[in-house]
Amino acid sequence: MLSQLFMLFGFFALVLVAVYWVNRAVILFDQLIADGHSAFVFLEFTALSLPQVIGMVLPMATFAAAIYVTNRLSADSELTVMQATGYSPWRLARPVLIYGLLLALMMSVLTHLLIPASLERLKEREREIAGSISARLLREGTFLHPAEGVTFYIREISPEGELADVFLSDVRNANRHITYTAEKAYLLRDDDGPKLIMRDGMAQVLTPDTGQLSTTNFAQFSRDISGLIAQNGQGPRKLRYVPTWETLFDTLAVAEEVNDPPGEVLLEGHQRISQALVTIVAALIGHSALLAGGFSRFGVTRQIVLAVFLLVVVQLVEGAMTEPVRGDMTLWPLAYVHVAIGLVIALALYWRADHPAAFRRRRPNAPAAEGAA
Repeated sequence: MLSQLFMLFGFFALVLVAVYWVNRAVILFDQLIADGHSAFVFLEFTALSLPQVIGMVLPMATFAAAIYVTNRLSADSELTVMQATGYSPWRLARPVLIYGLLLALMMSVLTHLLIPASLERLKEREREIAGSISARLLREGTFLHPAEGVTFYIREISPEGELADVFLSDVRNANRHITYTAEKAYLLRDDDGPKLIMRDGMAQVLTPDTGQLSTTNFAQFSRDISGLIAQNGQGPRKLRYVPTWETLFDTLAVAEEVNDPPGEVLLEGHQRISQALVTIVAALIGHSALLAGGFSRFGVTRQIVLAVFLLVVVQLVEGAMTEPVRGDMTLWPLAYVHVAIGLVIALALYWRADHPAAFRRRRPNAPAAEGAA
C-alpha cells in the first residue's frame, strides 16, 4: 500500500507541477523574451521558481494519491479482504501515516531551505537583469522608457551591432531637456560604464522656462548612458527569504529589518512548519473518509466529496487564524489550530470506521408470539 501511495503521489505531483509550471513559464516567457533576454535566462528563472510551485501542489498531490489508492483498494475488494483477516482501520492507517510523515519531511526541506533560497536567488537575478543595458535598450522599432523621463528608439540593429537612426530624449531635468538624434550609433562598454557612441547626428537643448532651443551638429559624440537605467539597490531582505530559525528566535530584529509587524514575522516561521504538518492531515483525511464510508455498490462519490469538504474546512480554519497572530505575536499557537482540527477529524473518522454500528438505529425486537390457547 505504501508503494502504491508513493507511485500515485509521483503521478499527481508531476501533473500538477506541470500545470502550474506551464502557467508560470508563459508569464516569464512574455516578460523575459520580450525584453530581449536569452532562452537560457528564461530556463534559469523557471527552474528557480520550481521549488515554490512544488510546495504549492505537494499537499494536493498527497491528498489525491490517498483518495485514489483507497478508492482502488475498495473497488477491488482488497480492503474488505484485509478487514476480514483482522486488520483494523487503525492498522490500515499505519502505511498512510508513514506516507504522510515522509512527505512532511520532504515539505520541510522545501519550506525551510529550498523555497527561501530559490526566491532570494531569483530576486538577485531580477535585479541583475533589470540593470542590463543591452536587454533594456537594444530593441528595434520600439520606443523604450528605461527610466522615468527617458525615451530611447532604434530603427534597426545590424548583424554587426550597428544601430541605425537612433533617438534619445532625456527630460529628467525640468530646466533642461536634451534630445539626441543620430544616423549611426554603437553601444560600447569600458571601465567607467556603458557608452553610446553616436555618429552624424544632432543634439537639441530646450530650456522650458525661456522656450530657447539650441542645436549642435556633430560628427561623433559619446554619451555615458549608465545613468539612464534605473538601478535597483540591494535593499533589505524580504520576509520570504529569511531563514526559519531567524523568524522564530530573532523575531524583533527581523521585523525591524523587513519593516513588517513582529506577528507577521513569527507567523511566517510557524506557517512553514504547519505547511509540512498539513501533508499528514491531508493523507489521513483522504484515507479515513473513504474507510469510514465502508463498501458500497454505488461507489464512494459521497465519501470523496466529504473528504474534499473536510480539507476545505481545515484550510478555512487556517485562514481564520492568521489575522489574530499578525496582530499579537503571543497568539502564535493559533497557527497550528487547523492541523489539530484536521487530526481530530481524521481520528474521529477512523473511530467511526472501527465502530460501524455505533450510530445505527437498532430495530426493536419482534414481539413474542402468543402461545396457543
